Amino acid sequence: MLVKSIAPLAALAGLASAAAPSAIPSPPSKIVSAVAKMSKVPKDASYVLGNDNSKKATIHSDWAGFSKGAAYAFVADMDVDCDGIDYKCKGNDDGQNETNFGALAAYEVPFVVIPDKFASEHASELEGNNVVAVICNGKLYYGVFGDTDGDSPEEIGEASWLMANTCFPGEGLNGGNGHPAADVTYIFFTGSDSVLPSSAIGNNYLTNFSALKNLGDSKMRDLVAQLKL
Repeated sequence: MLVKSIAPLAALAGLASAAAPSAIPSPPSKIVSAVAKMSKVPKDASYVLGNDNSKKATIHSDWAGFSKGAAYAFVADMDVDCDGIDYKCKGNDDGQNETNFGALAAYEVPFVVIPDKFASEHASELEGNNVVAVICNGKLYYGVFGDTDGDSPEEIGEASWLMANTCFPGEGLNGGNGHPAADVTYIFFTGSDSVLPSSAIGNNYLTNFSALKNLGDSKMRDLVAQLKL
């Protein structure tokens, strides 16, 4: 029991260190403003924020064609995905013991979710374990694209327990209690060069937070340069 209680705390510390100040030459607020100005909408890009919520968020593709830093982005809320080996987490009544590219540990891996239909449409760009930039509470964190939402209707705005509780540590988030405000910016980087290598992530765990930070910083610097921020 002691190991189980310590593991999420260690992962929180790892993610916090991976979000330490970097050499990105633009503050998160400028990136958030740039996402708010996006207007190009690809096919099958709008999804509800929750199954009891008529509000929707839309994925934008203005940056998808960039030669460097290519990405899809959107703004949504943040529900908690505990699928994978921690599928029995509190409030996760419909949990599954697998994630799309393994069986990730929701307590220990900062993975992020995108609707299954969009992921299938863009599988050549979103191969799995792509680095994802998440801006929440005015801070920038890096995660990986680790799962999809296949509910009916499919929902948008979801991340692992670790990512959610790092973003909003005082809200008691769990599988049945998400962050309701649509004030989280998600940036999914595309292409093979945005995928975290197997030496840094396995079927269950992220083993190298420094590798995640380094790849995230590299992709963000490319994006910021493209946007001239």
